[in-house]
Amino acid sequence: MAHFKTVSEEEIQRVNRLQRETFDRLYHLFEPPLPEGVPKRLEKIVEQGRIRKGDTVLDVGSGTGILIPIINKYEPRWIYACDLSVAMLDQLNSKKYPNVETMVVDVRDLRLPGSSIDVVFINACYGNIVDKSGAFSNLGRMMKLQGRLVISHPLGKSFVRSMREKASFPLDNFPEKTETETLFRPFGFEIETFIDEANLYILVALKSRDRAAVDEGVKP
Repeated sequence: MAHFKTVSEEEIQRVNRLQRETFDRLYHLFEPPLPEGVPKRLEKIVEQGRIRKGDTVLDVGSGTGILIPIINKYEPRWIYACDLSVAMLDQLNSKKYPNVETMVVDVRDLRLPGSSIDVVFINACYGNIVDKSGAFSNLGRMMKLQGRLVISHPLGKSFVRSMREKASFPLDNFPEKTETETLFRPFGFEIETFIDEANLYILVALKSRDRAAVDEGVKP
C-alpha cells in the first residue's frame, strides 16, 4: 500500500532552508514570459478548481503569483498565498492584488481556521513539500467538506524528473494513478480527476470526509 514517507524534523528544516535560499536567489526566473503552451495549461489547471464567486482559495507554493490573475477571473472572495521564499512573495506583493494575503510558511504549519477553504492549488510544487503527511493532514483540517484540492504541473512529470538531477534539494515524483487513492484517502480525500499527459499533470481530490470521520475510519 502506498503511503507518504516519514521524514525527521531535522531533515524537514534542512530541506526547507535549502529551498528558501534557492528561490530567494532565483525568484526572477519564475516571472513571465512563460514557455510556449504553459499559459493555456495554467488556465486548464485553474479551471479544474471549479472556483465559485465568493470562494476562499489557498495557493500553496504560490511563488511570484503566476496563478493569481487566473484565479481572480473567477471572482473569489479571498486568496491566501503561502510560500517558503520571502523574495518570491515580495514579488507577488509588489503586484498589489487587493484580495490576496501572503504568508511565509510551510503549508503544514499554516494556521488558517478549520473548514474555511473552498479550493486549494498546489501547482508545480508538490515535489517540494517535504512533510506530506503533515501538509495534507493540515489541508484536510482547513478545507470545507466538498472542497477541491488541485495538484498540478504545467510541464508534466517528466520535467520534474529532469529537475531532480539539477536541484540542490530533494524533489519527490508526482504520484501515479494507482497509488493516489491510498495516499490521499487517509486525509479525507477522494480522487475525482487524474490527468497525466506529456506536458501536463493534474490530480483533483475532493474533501469527502471530516476529521472525525477520518480518525474513526468512517466512510461518508
